[in-house]
Amino acid sequence: MITALAIENYRSLRSLVLPLTELTVITGANGSGKSSVYRSLRLLAEASRNGASAALAREGGLPSTLWAGPEAFSAGMRSGAVPIQGTVRGAPISLKLGFASDDFSYAIDFGHPVSPGPTMFSLDPVIKLESVWSGPVLRPATLLTDRKNSMVRVRDASGKWAAHEHQIRPHDSMLSEFADPRLAPELLALREQIRSWRFYDHFRTDQDSPARNPQVGTITPVLSADGSDLAAALQTIKELGPNGALSSAVSAAFPGSSVEITDSDGWFRLGMRQNGLLRPLAASELSDGTLRYLLWIAALLSPRPPALLVLNEPETSLHPDLIEPLADLIAQAARQSQVVVVSHSSRLIAALDGQQASRIELRKDTGQTSIEGFGILDGPQWHWPKR
Repeated sequence: MITALAIENYRSLRSLVLPLTELTVITGANGSGKSSVYRSLRLLAEASRNGASAALAREGGLPSTLWAGPEAFSAGMRSGAVPIQGTVRGAPISLKLGFASDDFSYAIDFGHPVSPGPTMFSLDPVIKLESVWSGPVLRPATLLTDRKNSMVRVRDASGKWAAHEHQIRPHDSMLSEFADPRLAPELLALREQIRSWRFYDHFRTDQDSPARNPQVGTITPVLSADGSDLAAALQTIKELGPNGALSSAVSAAFPGSSVEITDSDGWFRLGMRQNGLLRPLAASELSDGTLRYLLWIAALLSPRPPALLVLNEPETSLHPDLIEPLADLIAQAARQSQVVVVSHSSRLIAALDGQQASRIELRKDTGQTSIEGFGILDGPQWHWPKR
């Protein structure tokens, strides 16, 4: 389980360390930084697939994603006695992401590329440093593997360091390029853990949504991000998931209703029988809220639970009567996976409070995000690796 998420210099997240539990709800007013926390977790996941630099470039590169405020605040700036103004930069350009766990912890540091000649890829950030250490707190004795530029150092079983000039390209992560089961088994274990993380954002439910169309049916233990394999995912839960879990989830949200999947020459079609109707409604006939809730059932009852499941505003477009059943589904998923929910729905947050979720409320002060009620000594202990 991830015990802490650390972010520095990403959008409004000047310096933030969030404690995470089995079920964590991140909330706050609009513009408080909730979406940036969600994107930070996605960037960490993409680093394991060599996609973080490209993802940052799509956001406009470091000029658009870096903390836009001053490097340091004077006492006068904080009190409002003097206007907030730029200061002379003393540290190199740096965007840092990391997480801690009881097993292995990880940090990555992005910076500006140093090009020997003109290039059209100046928005692509490069990886200046990566580190993996055992346990939640970085200390010299716990460091297992680190990478500076193209050089990777690995600590062997005897505690000695071995350097490997592996020629890792500046945009590639050592998680992808150096996860050797013999030389660095901890990198391989960490990479596979991160690659199991799963993210669900706003599902499409318009009339052209892929979830409304028939699809070729194959065993689908993991719902795709766009929900295009919804019928196959629901049938997989019915056959491979806990006995009765699908029917219980549907009836809890829609009393007297049931889901049925039909097969026509290998093409699966979703139908829903509702109380009082003589025929099942096809997926194309379902309301947006009903279809969206079925998508959440498929995501949260997955027969192959991930290490981490991150949900961004799952309450969107749902009727208030569906919020309590959704909270029950989320709590059920949290028994198998660590779950992080980003939400501003007071009703969902209250329902998850009743499910023993921990709540983190973000606020923005002088342009930067902080945690409501946290002082300078509160929160998890965290140390960034040095370049």
